[in-house]
Amino acid sequence: MPIWLMVIQIIISLLLIIVVLFQTRKEGAGGGIFGGGTFADHRGRKGKEVLLLKLTTAIATLFIVSSVLISILK
Repeated sequence: MPIWLMVIQIIISLLLIIVVLFQTRKEGAGGGIFGGGTFADHRGRKGKEVLLLKLTTAIATLFIVSSVLISILK
């Protein structure tokens, strides 16, 4: 298994943790954890929140892709 892929996985996971921690928490948003939230909830977001949402989605996608690559090359 390539070491460089493992290093990329670690960097991506650290970036994902940082981006998630920067997101604001709204009161009553805990219901979304159990399926209560919908995509329509994201319409009220502005500026930085939209950027963080898109960045989180992109980094999470990279994390999934790198995980699949690691499992294939193992």
